[in-house]
Amino acid sequence: MENDKKIIAIDAMGGDKGPAAVLGGINQFLYQHNESGVYFHIFGDEKRLRKMLARYPRVARNSTVINAPGVIRMTDKIRDVIRHAQDTSMYMAIKDVREGNASAVVSAGNTGVLMSLAKLALKTVDGISRPAITTMLPSGAGDSRVVVLDLGANVKCDAGDLFDFAILGGVYAEVIGKMPRPKLGVLNIGEETTKGNETLQQINNLLTAHRDELPYEYLGFVEPTDISAGRVQVVVTDGFTGNIVLKTVEGTAKLIKRVISENMKKSWLAIIGAFFLVHVFKRLKHKIDPRSYAGATFLGLKGFAVKTHGNSDALAFANAIQYAADLAKNDLNDIIRTRAANMAPIRAELQE
Repeated sequence: MENDKKIIAIDAMGGDKGPAAVLGGINQFLYQHNESGVYFHIFGDEKRLRKMLARYPRVARNSTVINAPGVIRMTDKIRDVIRHAQDTSMYMAIKDVREGNASAVVSAGNTGVLMSLAKLALKTVDGISRPAITTMLPSGAGDSRVVVLDLGANVKCDAGDLFDFAILGGVYAEVIGKMPRPKLGVLNIGEETTKGNETLQQINNLLTAHRDELPYEYLGFVEPTDISAGRVQVVVTDGFTGNIVLKTVEGTAKLIKRVISENMKKSWLAIIGAFFLVHVFKRLKHKIDPRSYAGATFLGLKGFAVKTHGNSDALAFANAIQYAADLAKNDLNDIIRTRAANMAPIRAELQE
């Protein structure tokens, strides 16, 4: 059955909610897509998973369970598990991708360990120095989104890394985000060309000098407010800053939901008004709900590794699976490899 379908490897034991959220998410995904197009290799405690699958016949029909006795905990340190991860659900799922048995891996487990294991097992695409964590965050009006990278894989970055992130983000926006010739900016504390540290100055000068040759529209420096304003479609930054941006966006979304909920309870007029604005609130909820962008990918690896929130519920995990399926069906890495080769002469100027 699996021969004519895209196969996604699943780390069933990662995350705070464990197999319950994982299997529930797979079930929800299969229900939404009428059980077509995707098959699953589920790695974890086989005895426990098979017992739970009795409640999910849809998942049982569209998956194979592979026993993985080891589990990587959310509190584990990279140095403590990296050499002893061979029998864990996370590593075995990643290895499934490396060996060509699956197109992508999805995990809600320990981000640092997942990043390290994926990088070691899958290696980076030719021409790319480091992988970057990326996803699409809410931006502007309607359903518009903005690609931000790196979101935490690389705390310290040089200009060459940021140049590669621009390649990765540009291709990702075009192929996955359907944004032809996306508007791209480098995150800084201000738009002025005189602001920022030496690394930011170096990458901005290079991209500005070659603006007409770039496969994206380079805007120069952008500020954090431009992310939500919809002015830019790809934002390039280091992993330290990007992770702060991500958590600020998620925190703001929770604040908005909490303020609306609290104020609706204060009067009958508010409740009546909310009744007439129910469709507006539904669109707002979808826009700012972190579960709607529950997947982040380690972009730039030779296989696709999708990380979803550690506290992901079934909906969030279903969205992460959809995200992985979208990555798998596009020739994303081939495009990245070609783009990196074409832009190598420009990147080489950083070494002069």
